[in-house]
Amino acid sequence: MPADNNSSRRLLVVTESLGVGGTESHLIRTLPRLVELGWSVVTFCLTERGERAEQMERAGVEVVAPPRLAKRKGSVLRYPAHVTLATNKLYWLMRRWRPHIAHFYLPGPYLIGAPVAIATNVPIKVMSRRSLSDYQHNWPMVARLERRLHAKMDAITGNSRAVVRQLIEEGVPEAKIRLIYNGIEPLRNLPERSEARRALGLDDDALIGVVVANLIHYKGHRELVRGLSHVEPLLSMPWRILFAGRDHGLRAELEALADARGISHRVQFLGEYSDIPLLLSAADFGLLTSREEGFSNVILEGMSAGLAMIVTDVGGNAEAVIDEETGLVVPPRKPKAISEAMLRLARDPALRRRLGDAARKRVEEAFSIDQCVKAHAELYEHLLQRSEGARIAAEWA
Repeated sequence: MPADNNSSRRLLVVTESLGVGGTESHLIRTLPRLVELGWSVVTFCLTERGERAEQMERAGVEVVAPPRLAKRKGSVLRYPAHVTLATNKLYWLMRRWRPHIAHFYLPGPYLIGAPVAIATNVPIKVMSRRSLSDYQHNWPMVARLERRLHAKMDAITGNSRAVVRQLIEEGVPEAKIRLIYNGIEPLRNLPERSEARRALGLDDDALIGVVVANLIHYKGHRELVRGLSHVEPLLSMPWRILFAGRDHGLRAELEALADARGISHRVQFLGEYSDIPLLLSAADFGLLTSREEGFSNVILEGMSAGLAMIVTDVGGNAEAVIDEETGLVVPPRKPKAISEAMLRLARDPALRRRLGDAARKRVEEAFSIDQCVKAHAELYEHLLQRSEGARIAAEWA
């Protein structure tokens, strides 16, 4: 059990794990800063601790997870034994530590954690939706359960206007919803371009694009490879696209597609790559061609590094990248549109610089980690004050 049971601000965050991903990066950035603001914070990881758990603990955030029964694939909801074990551990954590606020990230932790918080009378319950709810199409029961749980939440946050619109369509009152954009630390002291390219074995005169996204079907890698095949006969300069991300079963298919399209020499799959700043420093532009998205940290990181980004018009992508001002926004699932945008950037270095400079400035002004943490802290304080007011009113009734 967490040691500090007397803090007046106890926050329990329930998530999948602290591995590599957008939600994980968000928590790594925000929770230690909430500790600095006086919050006592515990993270409960539903599936496993993850490789970044120790980093979180060094920053003053305790990490709790159930024992790992076996290596699993897919949603944790498919494994009843693990769900039972995790639910029991979370129940006793809530009973003994008595958090003031329980905050749920991602569908699995929401579906399991929220009912436990209700059963243990956690005073304040918050859910964060960090992607579009397209997953509900294949899980109608999940959609129904989530709608029931929404009514029990004290607040629900979305990280883009697109996500907020979907929450309203699901029946969540607008007064209960908060739009809180992701925030990142400005990328400073990046390696010099030539130094980064030497480290990666890249030629100085090559045009380099970078894609940072796990190899998952909805990230649009198939459309991107097809789009790159349209570029090949039209671009005479040497060029290469670097793909960084964990393979979720698509890499062999993508490599075969690139080979069939005659561009296997133009693409390089790096796997799960930890030194993202090095990749961004070496690149001339970035891409994220998702079919669906919530609000991508990867886009913000590319912008912060001064890269012109090519992104698809899904989710919050066009809220981060202003078309023709800080990058290029193209329709989703349109390989030809991707190739046309890439050719524009390839043939116009001045355009790349202009868009990249504006992108860096936009991140600093609109998407800083300080703004993100402040928004969360203000939401929590508001909910605490409202809860305390309700308690006093009940005592005087």
